[in-house]
Amino acid sequence: MRILFIGDIVGSPGRDMVQEYLPKLKTKYQPHISIVNGENAASGKGITEKIYKNLLEWGTNAVTMGNHTWDKKDIFQFIDNAPYMVRPGNLPAGTPGTEIVFVKSNGKEIAVINLLGRTFMQPVDDPFQRVDELIEIAKKRTNIIFVDFHAEATSEKQAFGWYLDGKVSAVVGTHTHVQTADDRILPNHTAYISDVGMTGPYDGILGMEREAVLKKFTTALPVRFEVPKDGRTQLSGVVIDIDSSTGKASKIERIQINDDHPFFS
Repeated sequence: MRILFIGDIVGSPGRDMVQEYLPKLKTKYQPHISIVNGENAASGKGITEKIYKNLLEWGTNAVTMGNHTWDKKDIFQFIDNAPYMVRPGNLPAGTPGTEIVFVKSNGKEIAVINLLGRTFMQPVDDPFQRVDELIEIAKKRTNIIFVDFHAEATSEKQAFGWYLDGKVSAVVGTHTHVQTADDRILPNHTAYISDVGMTGPYDGILGMEREAVLKKFTTALPVRFEVPKDGRTQLSGVVIDIDSSTGKASKIERIQINDDHPFFS
């Protein structure tokens, strides 16, 4: 089983990269399942129903979210009718949306789980306790379990990876928008990376206009961050190989597409 995951899609530049390169990546890597993080897909914060449906039309099988899940208020009008959108599973009981999604391919099911970290983030339930509960649900149907851990602190992400080593097939970090170089297979065959990176503007800062971010750092004044509409773009992702019968990962490979790392078919 091969899974392709594309990190945080930021605004229209990120969506354009997915629309252009997802078919090319599928041709090159032949994944069975393609997953994207879409919590920044609408103008850098949140997602709309149209964007969600576009991502599926372009070949995505599941869309994970994060701390910006609720930033576009119309999400409450469609999230309960979005069966392939996975919102963070450690939000309070009764929160709208789906906390675990099962995707079928080649007669096998893949469980997709999304959780939020707590360090330097908004208050949420304990992701360590909650993930055990979600794994128990997933194990009743499949051994192939993919976890998107949307968190700020690298230490918390590493702790989460080690905690889940041998319990799930893959733990990939999102949220910080900078791809880390620590992709590895942990001793008990769980694929891990601290952050997959972002898909969107290449010359901004974390996907936002760099002039605004620089102004905030140099003046300490409030500044409105916006996604630059023009300029160079990038795509960040990973490809993970998993044994379909055991759920154990055997390989994880980072993907970067930008002017410094051109795509080769």
